[in-house]
Amino acid sequence: MTKLYGSLEAGGTKFVCAVGDENYNVVEKVQFPTTTPIETIDKTIEFFSKFDNLAGLAIGSFGPIDIDKNSKTYGFITTTPKPNWANVDLLGALRRALNVPMYFTTDVNSSAYGEVVARNNAGGRIENLVYYTIGTGIGAGVIQRGEFIGGVGHPEMGHYYVARHPMDIEKEFKGVCPFHNGCLEGYAAGPSLEARTGVRGENIELNNSVWDVQAYYIAQAAVNATVTFRPDVIVFGGGVMAQQHMLDRVREKFTALLNGYLPVPDVRDYIVTPAVAGNGSATLGNFVLAKSVAK
Repeated sequence: MTKLYGSLEAGGTKFVCAVGDENYNVVEKVQFPTTTPIETIDKTIEFFSKFDNLAGLAIGSFGPIDIDKNSKTYGFITTTPKPNWANVDLLGALRRALNVPMYFTTDVNSSAYGEVVARNNAGGRIENLVYYTIGTGIGAGVIQRGEFIGGVGHPEMGHYYVARHPMDIEKEFKGVCPFHNGCLEGYAAGPSLEARTGVRGENIELNNSVWDVQAYYIAQAAVNATVTFRPDVIVFGGGVMAQQHMLDRVREKFTALLNGYLPVPDVRDYIVTPAVAGNGSATLGNFVLAKSVAK
């Protein structure tokens, strides 16, 4: 019987469940809203329980999460501001219901891994990559020499403090992060657009100056990643960066902010959007990670 590998992209807005074959082709995929933990996890278990030949499952979860295998709360979603989801034992619930080996990491780590796999399958030689998702929140996954980074926990690069844009200083905009006054997520995540303008991001005209404010913060993220990790490539995913004009703005502001301090590749090759179509980076990464732990 052909082995199948499972992917759970557990996002704060939706859960995406998929199974793939030995060649990482999607066999079946579903998604549903992230509602209460009981309802959402039950739907996840129902999906994966259908596959008798599931050999492994990788979980990429929104966080913060506990990835320390020696911790009593390993596998938990911990201090998330998402209502009802703090201190939820996501990994434990799935382990109790599904008798398969599991790999547990962050959703952005899964995406970063998928981007490395895709780019190397296309002939690249990528060992060092930073993946940011710029959406409802901001998170980042980092791969150095083919491995995830992290100590007692995973990076929380969405909560770097950033230099405030003059417009935000003038208007005394404090950001939208419930934990920090001045972090990247508070100033550049999708909800900050509506908080500044009163208009949802997809309805804001392209000539609105708020896009340059947004790009200023995202470019700072790229500079921080560059001076900290010296990656081969920085990938920006998520809804905010799905528009070409945003990618162009970020590249321009990154170049100005870095100011030639370090050598980097051509900015068009260095700051990019995902290579995997349809927001599929996490699914591909999870298939490969599931195979790495498969029985």
